[in-house]
Amino acid sequence: MPVDPQIQTLLDRGTGVPATHTLPVAEARRQYEARIALMAPPAPVAKIVERSIDGPGGPLKLRIYTPVGGGPFPLMMFFHGSGFVLCSLDTHDGMCRNLAAGIGCVVVSVDYRLAPEHKFPNGPDDCLAATRWAAAHAAELGTYPARIMLAGDSAGGNMAAVTALRVRDEDGPKLCGQMLLYPVTDYHTPGTPSYDQNADGYGLTRDTMKWFWEHYLTNPVEAESPYASPLRARDFSGLPPAYVMSAEYDPLRDEAELYGERLRAAGVPTEITRRPGMNHGFLFWVGVVSGADAAMAEACAWARQTFEDAR
Repeated sequence: MPVDPQIQTLLDRGTGVPATHTLPVAEARRQYEARIALMAPPAPVAKIVERSIDGPGGPLKLRIYTPVGGGPFPLMMFFHGSGFVLCSLDTHDGMCRNLAAGIGCVVVSVDYRLAPEHKFPNGPDDCLAATRWAAAHAAELGTYPARIMLAGDSAGGNMAAVTALRVRDEDGPKLCGQMLLYPVTDYHTPGTPSYDQNADGYGLTRDTMKWFWEHYLTNPVEAESPYASPLRARDFSGLPPAYVMSAEYDPLRDEAELYGERLRAAGVPTEITRRPGMNHGFLFWVGVVSGADAAMAEACAWARQTFEDAR
């Protein structure tokens, strides 16, 4: 279908804004933080607290969202999108509130280290450490230790997929699911057809993805690691059930769906959904774009059922 009219309106508003890959990192970060003021008010939650834990690189900040209702609750570890370089707990505050309220789970949002200051594998190391900590402190968080799900959007989807692989490979805590929202699953080269079809004009561009990867990796050879490019893993078995969401007008569409197909082929229960008319990052616009509202509702329904199945 054509680009959703509500998405096109947002794209038109961005006409003339410098492309991310043309900016210094500090300016690109400011540009992304400025989006917060344009987002709709998120769903209410009962409590939000921040705390710092000992991480692999020093203090690691977590923002913990508790939904309305009586616990204990299921637990979702959330890793924000960023292209490995941008965004923060604040840019994804609304998304975490919507997930916590829509699912009825505690959401722990992880302030993992970003490139280029902290290159691969610092970000994934933080995400794994935070997941291990949360599992060990489940009762303190008001959650069930046997009902833990990983989630993330874009590069955060990469962090979620990579953390699931590492939990399996490094004997981590038991996971009941992974929610991958238009995730980065592979290096930009050689790329997929959607990299060409959606290279420009829909928000995220091919050139910006190259810029992200150049900041994230010290050497392109690192892209061969499944902990950088999870699509390049040799074994997809033994991973938790997955929900993989892609967007029609997204350079990352095909690699997201390919990852879901690899999981399915390995016997992992996997739901793959392509959101028609949407572009990369559209879940920022819950409350503004009807297609984002519907997608968030579907993702939350899958998570609720997956948590229920883990009882």
